[in-house]
Amino acid sequence: MSLEPKSESPRPLSDLERELARYIRYVTLERGRSANTVSAYRSDLERYREFLYTHGVVSPSGITPDLVRDYVASLRGVATTVARKLSSIKNFHRYLVEEHIVTLDPSSDIRPPSLPARLPKALSVTQAQALVDSVIGDDPAALRDRALLEFLYASGARISEALSLVIDDVVDDTGRSGATVKVTGKGQKQRIVPIGSYARAALDAYLTRARPLMAMHQKRQSPVVFLGVRGAALSRQSAWLILQSAAKRAGLEGLVSPHTLRHSFATHVLSGGADIRVVQELLGHASVSTTQIYTKVTIDTLREVYHSAHPRAR
Repeated sequence: MSLEPKSESPRPLSDLERELARYIRYVTLERGRSANTVSAYRSDLERYREFLYTHGVVSPSGITPDLVRDYVASLRGVATTVARKLSSIKNFHRYLVEEHIVTLDPSSDIRPPSLPARLPKALSVTQAQALVDSVIGDDPAALRDRALLEFLYASGARISEALSLVIDDVVDDTGRSGATVKVTGKGQKQRIVPIGSYARAALDAYLTRARPLMAMHQKRQSPVVFLGVRGAALSRQSAWLILQSAAKRAGLEGLVSPHTLRHSFATHVLSGGADIRVVQELLGHASVSTTQIYTKVTIDTLREVYHSAHPRAR
């Protein structure tokens, strides 16, 4: 059953269903969560509602700590998946308390599973260059693909941020790509990110020689920067296929994910001597602690180089 009320519902919505629907609207409209985040919330909470329904609970007031604990214990999957689903539940219960729907939060004492310390995978500088350079040709798709990869590596932007760029975010008063771009991140927070000459040249080539040909296929042209060959906004799935094709050509199959160039950007900038607070701003991290994981990556890299290069390292 959907969390959103339907015009022709076979039965009246329960109190729990109504509050879940209000919560989804709240995170969408008032909290400004991305479509992907809202979709994850909706899926997680629908499974939670189904569990509660099988236990006869149709009102928020009927949810007890034991029920929440039993549900979390029933979850299967890796620790990160379980932690995400529990986070969705805890956020919902926190909302119910803040909105005075209930007085107590039954999930407050339930802790997520311990997460393994995982370092982001980053390409070497040579590998990153090979990935970008694997796109050759002057046809519209090739010019777009090269511009997308150059932009991701130059800016450290998330793939979703790159795909939501509009023309005014990347061009200056002369109509060419500017030295900085405006990126809209999580929670609709905007940040200004500089990009280098390689990315600017690739963007200019795409914007002047390829994008107009793609856009002409649509009667109502999209302001989005990256388009599909038929003129609609490029989808996440298509962007993923572009990355995978480039990785295969560069001999990096299995090493590239949508976040790989973002991780590589952060690692390479820190290795080059950038201050961690600057990298935090470039990446759009709310907390510097999130950025600090990349310092561990660079330290590990330095250690590997030292042990392989110094004659008395071992």
